Amino acid sequence: MTKPALPLLFYAAKPHKRLGLVWAAVSARGVWSAAYGIDEARFCDHVLERGPAQLVKQPAALAEVLEQMHEFLAGTRRRFEVKVDFSGMTPFQVAVRKAVMAVGYGQTASYGDIAAAVGKPRAARAVGGVQASNPISFIIPCHRIIGADGSLAGYGGFGGLETKRWLLKLEGTLVRE
Repeated sequence: MTKPALPLLFYAAKPHKRLGLVWAAVSARGVWSAAYGIDEARFCDHVLERGPAQLVKQPAALAEVLEQMHEFLAGTRRRFEVKVDFSGMTPFQVAVRKAVMAVGYGQTASYGDIAAAVGKPRAARAVGGVQASNPISFIIPCHRIIGADGSLAGYGGFGGLETKRWLLKLEGTLVRE
């Protein structure tokens, strides 16, 4: 009996003046991972946290995704036009991440709002846990999710709350300090 082939993931990075290297990885189904502010080895580890895969560095395969991410970071793109690969995620993780993706540019929602949107109104902490392990920065805009009192709450991305604050200001969103 032969083992199934490992998924093939292409990855690449593009430098950003504020956030350092902005990385993305794609499968045949869509964006698998996106991160920033880390080196290549850490990004590859980040990609493989979702499961085993064959990684191939190929900038041409990522040109469109990275361009859209940079347009977003420049404030010229409000919506991503890429598919997301949700493979290997639990149904709850997928529901939460799709609900987060539904929070529009320049808007925010609380963890409780997202919990209610996925039919689990008492699961705000669980939503926070899902968001803490978001594998696809910006495209799944976890920076738009704030505390029930309007405060920034947590942010696991590089630069922590300072980066979350910067991203929200980029989108023209005011939050409670």
